[in-house]
Amino acid sequence: MILIDGKKEAKELREDLKTEVSELKKKYNKVPGLSVILIGDMAPSQIYVRNKEKAANEVGLKSEVIKYPDTVEEKTVLEKIEELNNDITVSGILVQLPLPKHIDKQKVIEKISPSKDVDGLHPMNVGNLSSGYQGSIPCTPLGCYLLIKKIDSNLKGKKAVMVGRSNLNGKAMAQLLLQEDCTVTITHSKTKDLKSECLQADIVVAAVGIPELIKGDWIKQNAIVIDVGINKTENGLVGDVDFDEVLKVAKALTPVPGGVGPMTIACLLKNTIECFKRSN
Repeated sequence: MILIDGKKEAKELREDLKTEVSELKKKYNKVPGLSVILIGDMAPSQIYVRNKEKAANEVGLKSEVIKYPDTVEEKTVLEKIEELNNDITVSGILVQLPLPKHIDKQKVIEKISPSKDVDGLHPMNVGNLSSGYQGSIPCTPLGCYLLIKKIDSNLKGKKAVMVGRSNLNGKAMAQLLLQEDCTVTITHSKTKDLKSECLQADIVVAAVGIPELIKGDWIKQNAIVIDVGINKTENGLVGDVDFDEVLKVAKALTPVPGGVGPMTIACLLKNTIECFKRSN
């Protein structure tokens, strides 16, 4: 049984990226720049953004956080994005989600130039991913994909089940695994007999937001299980997978916290560097 150490894998990826940034600096005499827009003062968002900024500085990126109160007008945010789109020192733009109710998330996502969309959520990047073209890939699925590939480099013909169908994770994850010649099933909270779907899978990626939904008897012996969920409960933070039960049957499993989370941030940096390279 392999406990997948996301912190360790993310650290290795950041070290590689740091080397790459110093080489880019020598070649172009400039470094990739990441601009993050943070609206409001939700604690989880603030922690995420702080971690992103710290990681960006660590690998040598130019990083800035633009903060607005949650009363900010949508127009102000859209104008700021337009300004960043036109700023040649900015390689990547990220607007931290969730947004206040009065701001249209889709409008904000579509305002970001696809070539600077480090979250990979612009419809153009979504289309590129599903068509197998080059573009930004959402950070969490990309992180999950890299962790899976570390465990098994040849995924041809494997059966993969996504539990959760969000744009942020499930759909993009399915596209990445299809490109690896997996047979992919997307399930969700309305799927009939979710247990039997999971039991057939060589790879299970859980991102449904239901604490410890996936039990040990849902998992085939020697499956790879990636737990994207992070849920606050009375017993602290838990994933969408019943960790203690699944640990007994899986070939490899990510813990919560310390699994997918650190890889998401490392992949954000990777995407920023890729955007920089494509624009240069």
